[in-house]
Amino acid sequence: MGPETKLFVKWYDITGWILDRAEKFPKSQRFIFGQRVSNYCLDILERIVVAQYTRSKAAMLAEVNMKVEVLRVLLRLCSDRKLISLRQYEYIGGEINEAGKMVGGWIKQQGGR
Repeated sequence: MGPETKLFVKWYDITGWILDRAEKFPKSQRFIFGQRVSNYCLDILERIVVAQYTRSKAAMLAEVNMKVEVLRVLLRLCSDRKLISLRQYEYIGGEINEAGKMVGGWIKQQGGR
């Protein structure tokens, strides 16, 4: 299993976890935060899949990196607004950090940074 496959599996699991939490946000916050966080997760997953099949992986992986950073900020806001617990925030933050390291490794493998 190559780095791209491990990253896909990791991000697929992260996306499922976040989608499960986002659908339970209070109705008033589901559109504001739930949909936004869900869309970022799905966008990242989509870009990981595309990067597996494209020749110019570096640009796609740079987009993944940027979107992961935005997602981190959005999840922090969710935690601050008590949409997810501190324990959930710490858990998913650790998972996202692990995925971020995988992205960085894949970028290095491509000759980037």
